[in-house]
Amino acid sequence: MALGPRLDLRQSQSLVMTPQLQQAIKLLALSNLELDAYLAEALEGNPLLDTASGDSDGLADDSIEREAPAAEAATLDADQALSPDSAAAADLDVDLAEERFHHDCASDGVGASGGDGEGIDFDSFAEPDGTLHDHLLAQVGERFSGVEALVAEQLVGLIDETGYLRADLAELAQRLGLPLALVEAVLAVVQGFDPAGVGARDLAECIAIQAREADRYDPAMACMIAHLDLVARGAFPQLKRICGVDDEDLADMIRELRGYDPKPGLKFGGDQAPAVVPDIYIRQTAAGWAVEVNSGTLPRLLVNRRYYAELAKGAAAKSRAWLSEQLAGANWLVRALDQRQRTIVKVASEIVKQQEGFFLHGVAHMRPLTLRQVAEEIGMHESTVSRVTSNKYLSCARGLFELKYFFSSGISATQGDGAVSAEAVKSRIKALIEAEDGKAILSDETIAQKLSAEGHDIARRTVVKYREAMGFGSSVQRRRQKALAG
Repeated sequence: MALGPRLDLRQSQSLVMTPQLQQAIKLLALSNLELDAYLAEALEGNPLLDTASGDSDGLADDSIEREAPAAEAATLDADQALSPDSAAAADLDVDLAEERFHHDCASDGVGASGGDGEGIDFDSFAEPDGTLHDHLLAQVGERFSGVEALVAEQLVGLIDETGYLRADLAELAQRLGLPLALVEAVLAVVQGFDPAGVGARDLAECIAIQAREADRYDPAMACMIAHLDLVARGAFPQLKRICGVDDEDLADMIRELRGYDPKPGLKFGGDQAPAVVPDIYIRQTAAGWAVEVNSGTLPRLLVNRRYYAELAKGAAAKSRAWLSEQLAGANWLVRALDQRQRTIVKVASEIVKQQEGFFLHGVAHMRPLTLRQVAEEIGMHESTVSRVTSNKYLSCARGLFELKYFFSSGISATQGDGAVSAEAVKSRIKALIEAEDGKAILSDETIAQKLSAEGHDIARRTVVKYREAMGFGSSVQRRRQKALAG
């Protein structure tokens, strides 16, 4: 066999994701607020993109291509969901003469009072809350000056949002090149700041500061604070012996202890938490369930073809090629947004169909549901449904829910072949625990037996898993909490 260079031709198939396809997939996973930020960047980078609120001339002209109506909605009959094929496109529009949504934005329904069409931002009327650090720094300026003020500012900077000091004083003193006694003296003053208990290094010190502030730090209370572990375990006989008090005094001390704040810093809010804006609205109508994408947070995109024609006149070949790329990108983005809305409506409509019992009667009637079930019903890939339901919220008469909330595993029934959602079982466990009497705390085994009697085939270890996930303690812990509360 001769050795030497040669040329071979081979044919092969491979899946190649174009940049546009990658961007389309990315758009599906974005929430409305994230998409709004993405579109703002697109508007800055593409001169051929415009919004309906812009000052473009001749918006009604055919030379400007408008995005599909942003208030796109679907009406889902009680017995049949939207068809997954393209023929369902005609069913995506709501008869606005009969059913009208007023949820797109704050300006819906108030247009008569404001001619500019802008929604009322009620949050803007609220006085901004100062942070804990701002509150403490203001007190530093009132109490300290010179080197002591510098030390106090350093200490305040090391206090976390709960009000606890997370620092080693010896290390801080060495870093500042100051005596440890000076740092400790400044901390003692900072611990007298408002709110009471701030600057403590552990829970016992935090409670002790508040007890001193209330002038209740006597030897018995000091002894109890030094043995908070016994309080947590409910070892009352041992506490009485250590503190040297009787039952009545112990009850008063525990009642007073419960009145102190273990996290005093949380009284002051930090940055204002952003409000969760629903991406989808669900409403029951006479014709069935109406599903609408919240377009109030999104701009209505336009492709300005007239501007493209003006720029292309007399432009060099290289400039015309660039303009053609921008035009193709703008057209693609408009189509991708339209497809995104239709996909979201299709997925949300199938969720409403599958979980109609929840929307009608509550969480107790939620069914087990998986992404694959929805994907098979609407003729899409499971990964597409996963992206659509990520970081998106649904608003209905029962409240605001993340789309992922409607997907859960099932618990088999003891009678028949039916199953109930894990969320429904969790709701029932929560109701049983909250209805407990202080003298009759239910064990995990008892809860499992009660659920079994109600038709849910559930093991004790599953009850433990669900109980812990909801933040409830064991029967022993709940019994102690009831005793402390009493």
